[in-house]
Amino acid sequence: MIELTVPLGKRSYPIYIGSGLLNAKDLLSPYIAGNQVLVVSNVTVAPLYLESCLTAIQSSKKQLQIETLILPDGEEFKNLTTLNLIFDKLLSVRFDRSCTLVALGGGVIGDITGFAAASYQRGVNFIQIPTTLLAQVDSSVGGKTGVNHQLGKNMIGAFHQPRCVIADIDTLNTLEDRQLSAGIAEVIKYGLIRDNSFVDWLETHMPKLLGRDTEILAQAVERSCKYKSEIVAADELESGQRALLNFGHTFGHAIENGMGYGQWLHGEAVAAGMVMAADLSVRQGWLTKHDLERIRHLLESSKLPIRPPTELSPEKFLSLMSVDKKVKLGIINLVLLNAVGDAHVRNDYDQKMLTETLMNN
Repeated sequence: MIELTVPLGKRSYPIYIGSGLLNAKDLLSPYIAGNQVLVVSNVTVAPLYLESCLTAIQSSKKQLQIETLILPDGEEFKNLTTLNLIFDKLLSVRFDRSCTLVALGGGVIGDITGFAAASYQRGVNFIQIPTTLLAQVDSSVGGKTGVNHQLGKNMIGAFHQPRCVIADIDTLNTLEDRQLSAGIAEVIKYGLIRDNSFVDWLETHMPKLLGRDTEILAQAVERSCKYKSEIVAADELESGQRALLNFGHTFGHAIENGMGYGQWLHGEAVAAGMVMAADLSVRQGWLTKHDLERIRHLLESSKLPIRPPTELSPEKFLSLMSVDKKVKLGIINLVLLNAVGDAHVRNDYDQKMLTETLMNN
């Protein structure tokens, strides 16, 4: 088992990475506050892993009131209506502010359960047990929680750190191939914004990642979580460098919203968005064409899309991008590249070149 720490002073917490962690009876217990626990999962994950999770929770020496809530599966359900189902459950079973929420599932379950925990009685404890690669390397770490709105993705939410993150690599064996590739997009992102040598490593090990080699997957999750932990520790509330984690996301969120939540997986939209951000970087003269082709090839080898949907016009793209958390004073801030492994948040790009990128990808 690998253990990392997100260093946030009194709110620091561990990330556990390894195989068979859902069956580790003593791992969860120290992080369960109070004696009331609600496990939130979805209709896809619950039949696979809920029983193991409940067994691990029940192994605690405490006398616990354990409740479960199974939500529908999909990005299209990451909304205020579904969030209210969690509040309905918590109130109906009379959970107090010492309770613990456990998010068992992918990014949607983690985000919506975390937001419920941030909001219920003005904040209760929660634990992340991510079961997708995307959630293990990205959304479960850092305390970003929230839901989507029909006008914008993740526009309603809060920062609320979990007590711990337990990433069981074995849960990735039941992922669909498409979901695995979507998670790899976020892994690639870390290399592109922070570490060229990690991109080298990914180029070499991509066949084993796609083949679900346990050791290679664990290494990818560890390195991704390490990079994110460092960034979150330096800028928890995204006032500066944490915004680099949004590389490709402004374009990607526009794709997800424009096509209808759930039509494109988050990682697929981010993959196309990273190519668009790199393309704009080339047009500005900040990134070489060789680096752009390298990025395209790596994403293609990961079985990810490298072009946005043709259904979205440049005008529609710009309209959707303007409803984004990175917009400040009417200007869209974008994460762009100077080189592979060297990213910066910029708003000094040429608007005409952005339009060219939108027209030619």
